[in-house]
Amino acid sequence: QVQLVESGGGLVQPGGSLRLSCAASGSIFSINAMGWYRQAPGKQRELVAAITGGGSTNYADSVKGRFTISRDNAKNMVYLQMNSLKPEDTAVYYCTADVLETTGWGGVTWGQGTQVTVSS
Repeated sequence: QVQLVESGGGLVQPGGSLRLSCAASGSIFSINAMGWYRQAPGKQRELVAAITGGGSTNYADSVKGRFTISRDNAKNMVYLQMNSLKPEDTAVYYCTADVLETTGWGGVTWGQGTQVTVSS
């Protein structure tokens, strides 16, 4: 099995910054794409940012220019640097990874989520 554990969430004032981290562990053979989703109360879960194994990225329009996704393939980690945060960024943020396990099983794994609250 593979586990994803997020960290770095919290309360921040508008205009502030946070850096989310996600560590993948377990029976990992390889990881393809990794990403971050978020879900605000009463709203559908949405893609925030994604990054391929080769480093290509894509972002939701609402976070372009403010958020940066990156990864460390050697450590099986993905990061989300969030700058110029707005109240509408408040949500639970989930890490995802498209994993090929050593057993041969492949699929998308989700973390448990970390709360980000932007408020004065």
